[in-house]
Order: sequence, then C-alpha cells, then structure tokens
Amino acid sequence: MQSDIEVNELASFDINGRDDTASARIQRHVSEAFEKIAPFWPLKNLIAVNPLKGFENIPFEQAINEGIYYFQQNEIPVPLQDINRETIKWCQAFFDEGQATIKMPFRDQGLYQCFKRLATHDSNLNQLDANKLNFLSNLPATPEQAILLSLNKLEIRTEEYGKFLLLLLTTLPGWASHVSYKTEWSHAKDQQHPVTQAEYLALRSILAYLLWPNGIDIYHWYYNSKAGSGKINMSAALLKITENENRYQALLLKSIANNKHQPIKTDEIPNAQLVFCIDVRSEPFRRAIESQGNYETFSFAGFFGIPALINNELCESTYASCPVLLPPKHQVHENIYYKGKLKRKLLRKRQHIKILENSYQMLKYMFTTPFNLVEILGAWSALWMLTRTIAPMTATRFKREFLDFPHDHIPVSPVLNSLNELNGIDFTEQCSYALNFLRMIGLTKKFAPLIILCAHGANTENNAYHSALDCGACGGRSGAPNARILAAILNSDRVRIYLAEKNIRIPEQTVFIPALHNTTTDEIKFYNIEHLTDSKSFEKLRSDLLLASEINIRARSEKLLSDNTRSIVRSMKRRSSDWAQTRPEWGLARNASFIVGPRTLTRDIDLDGRAFLHSYDWEEDKDGALLTTILTAPMIVAQWINCQYLFSTLDNVSYGSGSKITHNITGKIGIIQGNASDLMHGLSLQSVYKSDHEQYHEPIRLMTVVYAPRSRIETIISKEVILQKLFKNAWVYLKCIDPVEAVIYSLTTDLKWQTCNATQEN
Repeated sequence: MQSDIEVNELASFDINGRDDTASARIQRHVSEAFEKIAPFWPLKNLIAVNPLKGFENIPFEQAINEGIYYFQQNEIPVPLQDINRETIKWCQAFFDEGQATIKMPFRDQGLYQCFKRLATHDSNLNQLDANKLNFLSNLPATPEQAILLSLNKLEIRTEEYGKFLLLLLTTLPGWASHVSYKTEWSHAKDQQHPVTQAEYLALRSILAYLLWPNGIDIYHWYYNSKAGSGKINMSAALLKITENENRYQALLLKSIANNKHQPIKTDEIPNAQLVFCIDVRSEPFRRAIESQGNYETFSFAGFFGIPALINNELCESTYASCPVLLPPKHQVHENIYYKGKLKRKLLRKRQHIKILENSYQMLKYMFTTPFNLVEILGAWSALWMLTRTIAPMTATRFKREFLDFPHDHIPVSPVLNSLNELNGIDFTEQCSYALNFLRMIGLTKKFAPLIILCAHGANTENNAYHSALDCGACGGRSGAPNARILAAILNSDRVRIYLAEKNIRIPEQTVFIPALHNTTTDEIKFYNIEHLTDSKSFEKLRSDLLLASEINIRARSEKLLSDNTRSIVRSMKRRSSDWAQTRPEWGLARNASFIVGPRTLTRDIDLDGRAFLHSYDWEEDKDGALLTTILTAPMIVAQWINCQYLFSTLDNVSYGSGSKITHNITGKIGIIQGNASDLMHGLSLQSVYKSDHEQYHEPIRLMTVVYAPRSRIETIISKEVILQKLFKNAWVYLKCIDPVEAVIYSLTTDLKWQTCNATQEN
C-alpha cells in the first residue's frame, strides 16, 4: 500500500514535468546513487580506476564487504536479467561510436528523448499490451518525472527511492560506469550523443516497471542475498592481502633503511641524464641503463607537466594528452618537418588511404555488396591472415609503413607560439612549466650535455586493451608529444635566460632530446635530434641503451614465460606483432609502492619493477607546493591503478573483464563477454593471471614512501581532504623518511605518526 505522502504526491504529479520539488528530490537521489559508481573510460583511452571508488569514504575492509553486496552477486532474479538484457540492447545502440551498420536515430536528442520516440516500436517492451503501449506513448517530458512515475507505479516507498535507484545501477554496473564517465569526465566534444544520469536511470526505471511489475521484490532479493553473503567469504582474502602487504613493506623499508641514500657530494658531470615516466615499467629499465656507465636517471609523470590537447598534422582528431584529473589547458599542433613536394605527397597518401578505408567499409556493410566483396578480396584477405599468423613482424612492418598514420618515423615538431591565442603555450607558461619540472625532480645544477626526456608507449596487435598499456598520465596514449613539447621549451634560449634569473643555469652545450620507450619491445626511439652538437656522445648513449634494452628484455622474458630457445630479443618483439598474443607484456602488474624522493634513495635496490618512482628534492620545495601536486595527482592515479589490478585479481568476473578468449568489442567503446553482457570494466584474466588458476599480480594496497620532513607532509594532509580519506580509510599506506630526523615514520588510520622499525614487519 502507498503511504499518504505518496498518494498526495501522485495526486499533484504533473505528467508534463512541472513539479519542480519532486524533480529536485529525484535528481538528488540520482546524484547520490551515482556517487557509488566509478567511471569507465572507452577503449580509445582506457584509464585505470578503482572499481570501488564510490566507497573510498569508508574503511577498505568495509568497502570490500559492500562490494560483495552490490557487485559480486552471482545469481540475480530472472525478471532483473530481462531488464538488464533490454538495457544492454538500448545502450549498445545509443552509445555506439561507429561499429553499428545502421545508426540509431534521434541520438542527438539525448538518451531519454531517443528512447521515448522509439520505445513504442519495441515489442519486447510493450509486448503488444494496450496498457504498456499507452504507458510508453504518454511518458513524461523529463527523465526525472519518468523516474518518479515508474517508482510510484512499482509502489516503491518514498524513503526507499535512493536504495532502489542504487540497486538499478549496481545490478548492471558496467554501463552505469560508462554513463558516469560520460556525465562527469568526458569533454564536450565527446557528447555527440548526450546523456544524463537521470536519463539512464529513467531508462532503467521504465524497463523495471514494464518487465518486473513486482519490482519491489528487488529489495527482498537484495536483503536475502546480503544475509546469506557469508558464502562469499572475503575474510581469507583480506587476511592474505594483509600478510602480503606486511611482507612486502618490511622488505622494502629494510632495503631503503640499509641503503646509503644520502646524496653523494661530487663535481662529476654525468655523461647523460634521462628522465623517465614514474610507471613501474620504467624502474627496471632505469636500473639497466645506470649499470652501463655514468648515467643519471630521474622520473616524472609521463605527460611531463604539460596538460595539452595534441593535434598532429597527419591526424584528423584532437586528443587530450594529460591525466584525467587535469583539464587540458593548451592546444598544441605538431607540424611535419617535411616541406614542399614531400609534404604534399604525404598528405595525398593519407587522403587516398582514407578514401580506400571508407570505400571498403561502405561496401562491407551495404546490403547487396558484401558477397561480391568477399569474392573479389577473399584470396587477398586469406593471404593477409596467413602472413599475420606465420610472419607477424613482417605483417606489422608492412601495415605501419603503408597503412597507418601518423607514422612514427615521420618527424614532427610542436608549434608552441601561435598567432591564434587559443593555440600554443605562451612564454610565461613555458617558463613556469620548465621551472616546476626542473625543481620538482631536483635537476637544478650539474646538467649533462645530453638530457633525454623519455616518454613511453606500447605496440600490440589485435588487442582491445592496447591503450591500457600506454601512458596513463597521458590519457591512455603515448607521451611522446609531451616529451617533444617540453624539450622544445627547455631548448629555448629565452626560457633558459629566464631560468638563469632563477639561479638555474643550463649550459649552452646541453641539449634536451625527446624519446619514447616502447615497453613491449624495450626499444628507444629518439625525436628531433637535429639539435645535437655532440654526435659521438649520442652514439655512445644509443649503444648503451641497446645493451640496457637487452638486459631488461631478458628479465621480462622470464616473467612472461616466453620461449627462450630462439633469440630473446626477437621473441619479445614478435609478441608485440602477434595478433594471437593474449599477453604481449605484463603492463603494471605487481605494482605495490609509490616512492617519492631522490634516486639515491633507491638506486642500489632491485625494486623488481613494482614501484612507481617520482623524483623529488624536498630542499627545492620550500612551501611544499610541489609535493602537494605529487600526492594529489600522480599518487592518486597510482592508487587507481593499484586498486584496478587488486580487484581485477580478487574477482576477475565482477571487477575485471574475464578471459580475452571470449571478448567482443561493442560500439568501439568497451568489452562484453559473448554477444550481450554488461560492459566489462576491469582488466582481463590474462593481465593478472599466469594461467586460469595461478595469479601473477599480488593483490596488495599501495604503499607510498615520501622522503621529506614529516612536518611538511603533515601540513599537506591537513589541507587535502582526498589524502585524509585515502590514508584514514587505509586505501593507501603512508611512510615518511624524514631527512632531518633520519627516522622512518608510519601514518596510522587516525592520522597519527608512529616510528617505524624498518627491520620488523609493519
């Protein structure tokens, strides 16, 4: 029975959406429900996210239990499965980004209006029932009113609105996560098919009324499942996680405590200095190149502090190359070095390839031509498939040389100064980026003649998750454009004059060279080397980098269980070209710590590729502003990555994406299992498991180690709510190595410091 409040509300309900009070109340419930849903980025720029991000305001152990109740239900009622099936069908059609042969009409009007105009034609919904047809024909004008109408027809009590809407989200969390991304994180240019959170829940609510008239039973199912959730026993998993954490933290802190990490006082200038991304895959490579000679390495977030929109002259789209936590601030064009006839030839080639691709797609998807197309191209397609299978490296070279744009081997340079005030980076900001970069990593003197800004990316074939192997700090793309931008800034005479005024004097002979570390093959590619003045030193560095690559490849090949009977280097390169390879590399698997400090803190320690390293000199950061940036941006991204790997390992079906073998791409935006599942929003089984039953990733929470005065860290935490939440609720552990007191401290969950005996388990 409905309460008196509900009856009065229905009596005053305006079908045309003029009940502002009711709409505002529904919108509040919608917003609160979506707060529990983590965003999910599309395949083109996958970003690691904690799937329990919406529960970070409660302790980690409690959040895991809440996750069981909301996301790990293996058996759901049949009517709810029907609701999910229809939701998936509508979402696949609406959010499609080019995969569908026939486009859904009216998408530009938004999800709710699109559904409102088309739903009466869907017999799965109306079931040719006059009452249901009448309901669909007279839906309210706004999604908020549609939600209210559906909830009241389902006889949901007012005080249960929020819980019911939350259950509608958590019983199909993948698509809800994509809506969360579209409504809270995507840029305006991605909103060709607009959607709001209320529109998505209106769709779910309407389907609930149509397909489960007794939808109120969802409460009974939920509470009965919660009462019986002891069958999903996470206590053993939590105990194992804690044991792993204690063991790892004790060993790492002991190694750091025993390491002589005080800076060595010497006037010797390194032969070269290399700045890598903080990515865990950079750490073993840094160690390998340091072993080859007088080389000094640093690390910085892979976008090199430049939040930019990149537009390459050979591309036809502009993309953000910066962390998702930062809005892109500049639009930077990259122009081809080539001029005249050669440049025009390249541009014509791109146009011809585009015409061929469009023609092929058109013929492939027309009603009458696919059969003829198969007759014409069948033999060539068979030959191409055979080549890709037997000689994948040859096929990949051919594809990249003749079909892919932009080519890596075509030199481009960023345009920093533009007549258009909306493009480029003005001189004041160039100086600011250069100053902050050098001060943060502690590179303010003793400049080597060669300084390499080494971004990273990955090459794989037939891999839906390829962007997850690229640089997370660059929005799931290669960081090469950002390296080119910063190198151009630091090579600028005007910028160097400004830096000299700030007591940072870069020698005239010092040259900054952008580069790219391919984490799948361990190859290093250099860009814009025309500025070089010492070719002999550069060739020596290139030679040593080849040796470092081989060292790193050998170490990685053991972890990948690759076939070492053939050339190891060739075997690893083949993995990046093999379109049947489910595990081209391990990515960031086994990540465990985030270490902030000088390289001397860890240089003599084998961190086994498990640590995010961020260079930081506390003496160059008097007000703590640089450390604040590190802890509230790169560390947050590292925590998201850590949690994605942790939960994808803990439950690869609920929090991951299952086996790659049964993956299908839907709408070019995400992965589904089979032909119609929820949108999978985690890592595949092959990314975290050696086999179907043996884990490779060790699920533990991130430990952050900061080499800075305890008082400075304490001040930062007192001002930053996000840090208080993560440390207080034990989503991240924090250790402080105080350089003044020479003591290691551990932060407790009540945000108090206690001394940490690095020789004992913590």
